[in-house]
Amino acid sequence: MKRALTAGLIVAAAAPAAAATPAKPLFASDAPIQLTIQGPIGDLVRNSERSRSTVGATLSLAGSTDAHPIRLTPRGITRLRKETCGFPPLRVEFAQPPASASLFAGQRRLKLVTHCRPAASFQQHLLLEYSAYRIFNLVSPVSFRARLATVNYVEPNGRNVTTRFGFFIEDIDDVGRRNGFKEARVGDRIPSVQLEPRQAARLALFQYMIGNLDWSMRAGPPGEGCCHNSRLLAGASPLKVPVPYDFDYSGLVDAPYAVAPDQFHINSVRSRVYQGYCRHNGDVIAAAAEFRAARPSIEAMFGQIPGMEGKTRKGALAYLARFYDDIATDASVQSRVLKSCVG
Repeated sequence: MKRALTAGLIVAAAAPAAAATPAKPLFASDAPIQLTIQGPIGDLVRNSERSRSTVGATLSLAGSTDAHPIRLTPRGITRLRKETCGFPPLRVEFAQPPASASLFAGQRRLKLVTHCRPAASFQQHLLLEYSAYRIFNLVSPVSFRARLATVNYVEPNGRNVTTRFGFFIEDIDDVGRRNGFKEARVGDRIPSVQLEPRQAARLALFQYMIGNLDWSMRAGPPGEGCCHNSRLLAGASPLKVPVPYDFDYSGLVDAPYAVAPDQFHINSVRSRVYQGYCRHNGDVIAAAAEFRAARPSIEAMFGQIPGMEGKTRKGALAYLARFYDDIATDASVQSRVLKSCVG
């Protein structure tokens, strides 16, 4: 009921371009999957920083006889560097459309977030980043869904390279289609007045919640389009609906390579700084009530993530508890969060 109400608020405010549709099979469930990617994994990993060459491979789902021909390409910026990650994030492109009965039906290109490094601790960082996607799913339907997987990486000769957690991220077109929007076509930046207020408020409060400063919902690097670690959706209304992704620099994830941006003058990514726009302060008060209502579901979700160690779960919940102290009342939202609003 809460999610339906939330969706209704966004639909009313942003005038969808088309009717909403169900999620495609891969993102219709949160149940973890097991799969094998077989191809020249070693060569791909060794050459990933200096070359984004695409290699042929196959993807097969445990329990299925289908082997989907795919193309694998290293992707990313920071995580593509060897000093950051020894194993790059990947783009998975299906060489042929998967059959209608396949879990991957309707998919063409997918982002696969990988384990970065072999140490067990990096498995925990990946699961925490996955949890960030799940959190935003619980407060806004206009969000990227993620599907957790145990991935066997196998060489063409059958040698197992490694088996690690990873997760697929839903394509932005499918996020839009589910919610009756289309991807917005804009330049490198837009004015904050063009942002749909309630979703912008949710996004800014969510980024404060997870302690993330590596984002913008209205600007991107020159020549690369809008926005930094966010995408924009549009409907019949001129207002743009922002959708966040890429949370590895957040305090919740606390990756060893994550550093706080210099302009904030803080020593740790675990320190929270609110970066929403002052024009949305009234909507942030309303969004905070939604976050408070979602707290039981968010906390329960952490108990449903396979592979997450008790210590990791306990630390994440303690970190989020301090956020909930900040938004405990409308007055505390005003005094602790909105005091640093932008503009």
